[in-house]
Amino acid sequence: MSADLKRAAAARAVDLVQDGMRLGIGTGSTAAQFVELLGARVRSGLSVVGVPTSEATHRAAAAAGIPLTTLDETPELDLTVDGADEIDGSLRLIKGGGGALLREKIVAAASRRMVVIADGSKQVATLGRFPLPIEVVPFGLGATRRAIAAALTRTGCAGELTLRTGRDFAPFRTDGAHLILDAHLGRIPDPDALAAALAAVPGVVEHGLFLGLCTGAILAAEEAGAIRLLTLGAV
Repeated sequence: MSADLKRAAAARAVDLVQDGMRLGIGTGSTAAQFVELLGARVRSGLSVVGVPTSEATHRAAAAAGIPLTTLDETPELDLTVDGADEIDGSLRLIKGGGGALLREKIVAAASRRMVVIADGSKQVATLGRFPLPIEVVPFGLGATRRAIAAALTRTGCAGELTLRTGRDFAPFRTDGAHLILDAHLGRIPDPDALAAALAAVPGVVEHGLFLGLCTGAILAAEEAGAIRLLTLGAV
């Protein structure tokens, strides 16, 4: 049913797209549904241009026939549609499970609106159940890791930091050739304080806390055998 929920949320988001829009196109399994449905509308005559948030999304969007651009060519976007690993009632997010958090955050910040699409299980009362991705440069990894651990402690967080690996057990590399440390925290009592502390650590490129960027969300849940769409914020 999860795939049906993701597709239902994506279909509602496609309805938000208007002719002539400049779109940020997210990364992940739910965003992939959006790409597929958006491509069908483009092939039916919808005129849009998109900025993909990862190389994987670039390939999928190009294959779907969606015209693409870059933030250098189109630095201001009307709408970004992306998934999330967690979302709370204040529209704060954890993102980066797919490893595209840096580009996702750059694109979201360049957009007038960011709408998250997800299944209802991604809504939480307190962020932190999903491991927080922290993107770091390879140089000085040990020192950076120690500094991140200290920042976690100062902001009331506790948990293990693990280096993300790929299918071959080699360190996972982002599209920018960086590494990712996943912080298994359980809960984040003060996301704003943690975001500020992580941003101050030399070697940290970006973190997966998306604060003040999401303007609305479309969540799909199963209820009595049917799919119900819940909206948060302004969509």
